[in-house]
Amino acid sequence: MLEENYRLLFVLTDLILPLIVGYYLHKSHIITDKINYFLIKFNILGICTFSALFSFWALPLNIDSLILLPFGSLFVIVPGIVGYLTFAKRYKNMLSQGAYIMSVMLSNVGTLGGVCCFILYSDVGFAYSQIIASCQNFLLVVLCFPLAQYYYNKHISVFSSEFHSTSILKKFLSWNQISVVGIVLGLYLNAAGVQRTETLTDIFHFLVHFGAWIALIPVGYLINFSKIRYYYFKVFDIVLVRFLIVPLAIYMTALLFFSDKVLLNSLLICAMAPTAINAVLTAKLYHLNVNLPVASFVSTTALFLLVIFPVMFFVIRA
Repeated sequence: MLEENYRLLFVLTDLILPLIVGYYLHKSHIITDKINYFLIKFNILGICTFSALFSFWALPLNIDSLILLPFGSLFVIVPGIVGYLTFAKRYKNMLSQGAYIMSVMLSNVGTLGGVCCFILYSDVGFAYSQIIASCQNFLLVVLCFPLAQYYYNKHISVFSSEFHSTSILKKFLSWNQISVVGIVLGLYLNAAGVQRTETLTDIFHFLVHFGAWIALIPVGYLINFSKIRYYYFKVFDIVLVRFLIVPLAIYMTALLFFSDKVLLNSLLICAMAPTAINAVLTAKLYHLNVNLPVASFVSTTALFLLVIFPVMFFVIRA
C-alpha cells in the first residue's frame, strides 16, 4: 500500500507539476514562443526518437506482445473513425476539423496511462501500456502527422494553389517522422538479440521522466483559459468517445484475444486515457487550431485525474 501511494506521487511530479511550470513560464514571460516551439521540436525529434529506440529494443517479443502491437492500433483508429463519422463534420473550418480529429485519435497512453498502470500493477502494467504507446507513437508519425498535414493543406488550398503545386512527398513526409528510425533500429537490435545494458536502461528510465517534462511544459505554456473556455462544451463529445465508446469497444474486443486480468485491466486504463499531449503538439506543428486540443486536453485530463482514475483505482484493485 505504501509503495502504491509512493507511485501515486508520479501523477503530481511527472504530470501536473510540469503543466504548472509551463503555464507559469508563459504568464511570467520567462520564455518566448520561439523557445517553446524549440522544446516541442526537441521532444519530437530527439526525446521521442531515443525513447522509441529504447522501448522497442526491450519490447518482449512473445505471443501477447505480438498480438498487442497490431491490437494497439485500435486505440488510434477506432476513436478516429468514430470521431470522423459523428462529430468532426460539424467543424467546417479544416484547421478546427483537423484539430478535432487529432484530439479524439491521440490519447495520453504513454505518459498518463503508463503512470496509472504503474501505480496499479507496477512494472507489468507499465510494460503493457508502453506496448500500446509504442504502437500509438508509430501511428503518430506515419498516420497522424500526414493527416494533420492533409488538413492544413486542405485549409490553404481554399486560399492558394500551394496544395496542388507541392509534391506528394512534401505534403506527407517531414523530419517530424524521424522517430520511425528509432522504432526500426530498436526492433532490429531486439530481433538481433543485442542486450540493452544496465546503463542504457537507466538512461531510458531518466528519459521517461525527463520526456514527460519536456512534453508537458510546452503544453502548459500553450494553455490560455480565456481562449479555450469557448471550446469546453464543444469538446464534450470527446468525453463520450474517450471515456465511454472507445473503452467499451476496446475492452469487448480484448476479451476475444486475452484472458489475463492484469492485461485486460491495463488495456481498459489505456483505453480510458484522456486526450494526449501529442494532440496539442501536432496541432502546433501543423498550424491547426491549437485551442481545441488544449481545451480537450485540459478538460479530459482533469476529469480523468479527479474522477475516472480514482474510481478505477479502487474498483479494479478490489
